[in-house]
Amino acid sequence: MPKSDFHEDDDDDDVVVFLGSPPGGGVNSEDPSVPKPVEAQQRYRTLECRNFWRAGTYEVPSGPLHRARRAALESYDFDRARVHPKFLHSNATSHKWAFGAVAELLDNAVDEIHNGATFVKVDKINNLKDNSPVLLFQDDGGGMDPEGIRRCMSLGFSSKRSKTTIGQYGNGFKTSTMRLGADAIVFSRASRGSCVTLSIGLLSYTFLRRTLKDDIFVPMLDFQIINGQIIPLSSNSQDEWDSSLKTIIEWSPFSSKEELLLQFEDIGLHGTKVLIYNLWMNDDGLLELDFEDDEEDILLRDQAYSGGFSRSNKEIVHCHISYTLKYSLRAYASILYLRKFSSFQIILRGKPVEQVNLADEMKFMKTITYKPQVCKDAEDVSVRVTIGFAKEAPVLGIFGFNVYHKNRLIMPFWKVVQEGSSRGRCVIGVFEANFMEPAHDKQDFERTPLFIRLEAKLRQIVLDYWKHNCHLIGYQSYSTKTEKRKLKDSDKHSYEHSSKTQHKMPSVHVDGVTRLDEPSGQACAQYSIVEQSELGEDSEDIEIMDISDPTLIEKISEESIQLFMRLRSWSMNWRKLKIGIPSLLLTWKPEERSRLRSSMELQRFSCPMESVANQLA
Repeated sequence: MPKSDFHEDDDDDDVVVFLGSPPGGGVNSEDPSVPKPVEAQQRYRTLECRNFWRAGTYEVPSGPLHRARRAALESYDFDRARVHPKFLHSNATSHKWAFGAVAELLDNAVDEIHNGATFVKVDKINNLKDNSPVLLFQDDGGGMDPEGIRRCMSLGFSSKRSKTTIGQYGNGFKTSTMRLGADAIVFSRASRGSCVTLSIGLLSYTFLRRTLKDDIFVPMLDFQIINGQIIPLSSNSQDEWDSSLKTIIEWSPFSSKEELLLQFEDIGLHGTKVLIYNLWMNDDGLLELDFEDDEEDILLRDQAYSGGFSRSNKEIVHCHISYTLKYSLRAYASILYLRKFSSFQIILRGKPVEQVNLADEMKFMKTITYKPQVCKDAEDVSVRVTIGFAKEAPVLGIFGFNVYHKNRLIMPFWKVVQEGSSRGRCVIGVFEANFMEPAHDKQDFERTPLFIRLEAKLRQIVLDYWKHNCHLIGYQSYSTKTEKRKLKDSDKHSYEHSSKTQHKMPSVHVDGVTRLDEPSGQACAQYSIVEQSELGEDSEDIEIMDISDPTLIEKISEESIQLFMRLRSWSMNWRKLKIGIPSLLLTWKPEERSRLRSSMELQRFSCPMESVANQLA
């Protein structure tokens, strides 16, 4: 391991770091009388790599000294999960999208509504030690007592068994906090009858990495309020409680017990506050979360994309929820829950989030009942699917289903039809799929046969809706297309019949010269109708072309290739005709050729060129 990683050598003279009560009562066995420089302390309290996707790659030291260190650590019975610290990082990689991790923490607050929660605050504050940004989540729910906060910090434990609560896997707090930052500290106040407790827990990836832990240690502090006095609670020895306090002060944004207790002042009678610090950065060394561009929002720095749109449509596109939810937390939170809260608010950076019901963003709505085949022994399930055109149709080609589970958005604008197809364009839908289980990151569903059948059914719903309603937004309806095809077939039949009649007509001799009869005006008019119908049929897929569509270039390229192939075929046929005409004219007398040229000049603008070819035939 490089020396810069942990600021210590790998030989037998390593500085041994203990968690607990090592000799001298400190967290570190270094001489406490020799203080570290402030800058060195700050560097030591952050990871050498602040990029989330690379933070899990590091060497785990081994050898007799480290085995002795592990044995020493075993003598201190801290609250911990018997898992290597690397698991904290690998577990958090289930969140590919940072806002998915934010949603998990919002879910925890929403689940507290039944315990009296009326709000959840999401904001940015500053680290008291180094002035770096800290992400804050705070609610006024029931709070966690000492046992509850230990369950929260444990892996895979969940006491949520209600049909209405969103959380169910007991893993959301760990994955979400570690996905957003390297460290998190939790403050919770609970009232259980006459017992009022204050609890503090530190989940610090930086601490575990820097002190070379091979188990996950979670330092915790508990207090009880008795007659207005805050009394420390210790389930074990006082020395262990003191060591936990020193560890938290060493590795948290706070420098004393008094600063820690000040965090409970704005919590109220009950509630929970989560502070996430040492936030992750992108490849450019900038924070993933952008707090500067919008004082009332939190943005994802690398998610905003403005390419593929014309200037005239860019402003409309940037304002639409299907685009802004990718990088704006305010936009994403506005549609995160299907039903609007009556007495609960999400307050983002001091301003409440206005909830949006996606059904209100549709026009020409229709409700369809779908009964999925869950399993043989299960009760019958009925799902109401609301479908319609987006209000912006046909200007913007947005489409897809918004699928919720237990009121929580799982899949926004899920595309069940091919993206490049005109069928299904601008069709959006909303429904709640409580009959399926979401994936652990709550951004998708498990790919079960039930999910595959649902996808096929939704595709059919979209195509049927489009077939009967596309004319409402300016597309050619199914009935119009059918009538055009019938007219085209009828016109082709009439033209073929007239052509056969024309071929059977005898030649007329005038002044000893053989002359072909001219086609009637009716035949020319009929053929003209066929030409128009064919043009309309070929152009029906590109009647309305959205210049904001990211696949527009591919569509134009494909259509250009088809037009080029048709032009090439027409050109080859024309060359054959040009070769055949001179050879035919050579067999005619000069007087016949002269009259034919005059006849062709007169008919150039009244009949298509093919009718002239029919005369020559």
